[in-house]
Order: sequence, then C-alpha cells, then structure tokens
Amino acid sequence: MDPACFSESIYNLIPSDWKEPPQPPRYTSVFKTAVKDDMQKFKTAMKTMGPAKVELPSPKEFLKKHSKEKPLPPKKKFDRNEPKKPPVPLRTDHPVMGIQSEKNFINTNAADVIMGVAKKPKPIYIDKRTGDKHDLETSGLVPKYISKKDYGVTPEYICKRNEEVKKAQEEYDNYIQENLRKAAMKRLSDEERETVLQGLKKNWEEVHKEFQSLSVFIDSVPKKIRKQKLEQEMKQLEHDISVIEKHKIIYIANK
Repeated sequence: MDPACFSESIYNLIPSDWKEPPQPPRYTSVFKTAVKDDMQKFKTAMKTMGPAKVELPSPKEFLKKHSKEKPLPPKKKFDRNEPKKPPVPLRTDHPVMGIQSEKNFINTNAADVIMGVAKKPKPIYIDKRTGDKHDLETSGLVPKYISKKDYGVTPEYICKRNEEVKKAQEEYDNYIQENLRKAAMKRLSDEERETVLQGLKKNWEEVHKEFQSLSVFIDSVPKKIRKQKLEQEMKQLEHDISVIEKHKIIYIANK
C-alpha cells in the first residue's frame, strides 16, 4: 500500500486560510455602574455593629465615688419651741385597774340576734359534682331583665328604621307601578295568584299520578320516552310553583 494514504486526514480537507468567526460582544447593562456604586455605599455603612463614627468619652467624665447614692434631705434647723411628744411612762406607773361595766353582753348579743333581720345567704349554683360554687347573680341564670320597665318594648331606633324601610318600599312600589303603567304591564291580584298556584299544584298531582301508574320495568323505547316526558313536566311544574310561592307580587304583560 502507498504510505501516502496513511498521511491523509479529515483535517486536511479544511482550508488553511479558514478562521473562526468573531464572537458577538457580550451584553452589558447600562445600570451596572450605578448598581455597583449603590451596593458599595450601603455595604460600607453596615460594616460596623453600631454607628459608623462614635465619639470617645472624655477622660474627665469618669465614675466618681458616691455619685449613684441618693442625696440626703435638706438639713432642718432645730427649734426648741416645737411641741414635744408625751413622755414615756415611768416604771412605777400602773394602769387603772378594777373598772367594771354593768352591761350584760350575753343578753345584749342575744337580743341583737333575735331582733335583727336574718341575713340571707348569697345565692350560688354548683355546676360540677365536685361542688364548685359560683355566684348566681352574675351567671345569667336569674331572670332579672324581665322586671325592667322597657322589657319587650321595641327600641326607638328600630321603630325609626322600620319606618324608613316602609317608606322606601312604598316609594319603590310607586316607582314600579309607574314604570309598569308606562310599559303596559298588569299586576296579578292575590286571588288570581292563588288560583294559578292551585291550578299548577293540581296539574302536578295529575302528572304525578300518571307517573306512578307507569310499569315497573321500562323495557321499551316508547315507555322510556313517556317516562322522560312526565319527569320533565313534573320538573317544570315544580319550578313554576316555586317561583310563584317565592314572589308574592307578579306582573304580566298585556297582549
């Protein structure tokens, strides 16, 4: 074999004058310098464990002796004419002995107890089997509020609020009546509304009775269709009855 074949390489196919394309310039933010300055400024201010500059104490302001002791009261001038305290009794002085009272304390105490008004025990209640006692007056179990003069009376602010609500409702009804009159709407009376409601309920009972008379096994397409139809009718009637019962005022358009 020719030795020149072994010297061939794939890299020899690359032209010798080929050069790598230049790399595009790296993106640099225009705020880089400002952010760096701000970070350096804040980091410099936080390097110490306290203020950056602390004044050294003066050598003359040292802790002096007795500086923390409480000051004594001001000195008072001695006056010989001030009244003196009574003298201490002598050792030979003895208290007066033999003074007796003729009052019979036993009879007096017995008369006070007999004639006095009996003290009522404080009302309490026990809520546990261990005998824990609590004051009954502050427990809320004593019906003392029903004895008040204004008990059961509607407060004045509620009466005022009810009047305002009633007045607002009347104004709203008048506004609705005016708009309905312009739009040629008619309001159902209470008798008509009750008649319609009873008619819907009667129709529902008839449909429900017919639904109950269906066969137990729905094994054919006509039976399924009939069952679905009755269920839809009952559902629609229930919806209509619910709407009429919920709204006492109903308007209908004049044809």
